[in-house]
Amino acid sequence: MSGIPGMERPELQTLPTMRERISFLYLERCLISRQDNAITVTDLRGTVHVPAAALSVILLGPGTNVSHRAMELIGDTGASVIWVGEHGVRYYAHGRPLTHASRMLTAQAALVSNTRSRLAVARRMYAMRFTDEDVSKLTMQQLRGREGARVRSIYRKAAKKTGVSWSGREYDPNDFTASDPVNMALSAAHACLYGVAHSVITALGCAPGLGFIHTGHERSFVYDIADLYKADISIPIAFEVAAQQPEDIGAVTRRAVRDAIADGSILERMVKDIRELLLGIAEDGSLQDVPEIYTNTVHLWDDKNGFVKNAVSYGKELDELDSDETELTEGYGALLEDDT
Repeated sequence: MSGIPGMERPELQTLPTMRERISFLYLERCLISRQDNAITVTDLRGTVHVPAAALSVILLGPGTNVSHRAMELIGDTGASVIWVGEHGVRYYAHGRPLTHASRMLTAQAALVSNTRSRLAVARRMYAMRFTDEDVSKLTMQQLRGREGARVRSIYRKAAKKTGVSWSGREYDPNDFTASDPVNMALSAAHACLYGVAHSVITALGCAPGLGFIHTGHERSFVYDIADLYKADISIPIAFEVAAQQPEDIGAVTRRAVRDAIADGSILERMVKDIRELLLGIAEDGSLQDVPEIYTNTVHLWDDKNGFVKNAVSYGKELDELDSDETELTEGYGALLEDDT
């Protein structure tokens, strides 16, 4: 197999960290292939080379054709691939990123499976948005009402600031162009934010479908996390783009979101917030210190000790016991022969 040309799989330590990567790249109607350690994107205008290790998530829209070699490189470098519909609005599937540890997934499953801890995480999510309020005693019904009023207020303020007419959030997920310009811009901006959140969630080894506020959907946790940043990113960008009245509002919105999060700070912020939500809350709902990031290792589960070392040959004591019993039996047999 050594004769197969191509780049060797990089070590984990050599890959750029999440915060050092480009947030996302949306592609449509093109051929995606590979040359050395870069993916190539070809359409009627020519070919561009993109370093795969510098990407966080690749959104593949309609008309994209990706080669096996390109997917191999993308998988090795840990970038997420998400197949989406026209303008990036519809979600279809995603590829597995370079994830090794299950610590975050285990914590997520434990927290979401217990009513008390699930409510504690939901409250913490709302507290991240209501920074000047105490929501520690509010019920889910009260939190939803407070959030609804907050979002409506954000929409009204954005409309007043940009001069865009606003009559409410109305859109058809099956027809991007069926709504007014600002709703089209909101759909495109939110889709970009969902893609980035989905990438970070899977990169951390979490389950996109195990949501705390949203539930019953394969991307429930994606919607949970994306909602933390809509007021700062996608909503104001959508209204600003709608005010410009561009011809291709979807493309302009995607580029605006890309530019707004190009420095990688949103990726770093998402990683920090997700770790705080899943590792900073105990199963009884109380707050706890968030542990430091540790090297990915594999352990074996033990019902008494929690975890024990992997790659250890267990059962030697049984082999030694069997050996001792054999020696005792053989010795006893020898004594019987002597007695006879």
